Amino acid sequence: MADDRVVADFWFDPVCPWAWITSRWILEVEKVRPVQVRWHVMSLAVLNSGRDVSEDYKKSMDTAWGPVRMAIAAAQRAEEAGEDPSPVLGRLYTELGTRFHHEKKQRDRATYEEALEAAGLPRDLVEAAGSEDYDDALRKSHAQGMDQVGYEVGTPVISVLGSAFFGPVVSPIPRGEDAGKLWDGVVLVAQTDGFFELKRSRTRGPDFD
Repeated sequence: MADDRVVADFWFDPVCPWAWITSRWILEVEKVRPVQVRWHVMSLAVLNSGRDVSEDYKKSMDTAWGPVRMAIAAAQRAEEAGEDPSPVLGRLYTELGTRFHHEKKQRDRATYEEALEAAGLPRDLVEAAGSEDYDDALRKSHAQGMDQVGYEVGTPVISVLGSAFFGPVVSPIPRGEDAGKLWDGVVLVAQTDGFFELKRSRTRGPDFD
């Protein structure tokens, strides 16, 4: 990509459907604005650790560790090979998200192996899903994103041009110039000194089309 493109750092957890929509939106933004996405990992399991959440959500978080541990392992593998980890994370996120949100597949070893293979990554990275060895690096990556916006929000976090924000939360995925217009507006308000929040109640669920 051209050197004059603005870097947008994007922190994601692959299990979140709303973050998935935002991630597909920002890929649309890349097509119509001089923006380059740089991918990073955050974790809803880390964020909600110790919080008073429902039993169903706790069970969901129990299976949320695997994908982010595997993503961290893939990023580390790329760095050790002298590669930029962002494209690796982007490919893996796409393959995991497609399976989780479109194909409704389980967060299990078979799905992880399938996603790794489709992303062109070694299948042995699946072992990271059940290993706590990557948790320190995961928490560090998580904090790098969340420290910029506070811990009252979730995923995704986007940092661009010295401003960071949670969201946008949108459904369905804006496409083409509509994606660009939303980007222009989000960046504009995010760069306004003292601006903190613009919100309304959701009237629809995640739409991945």
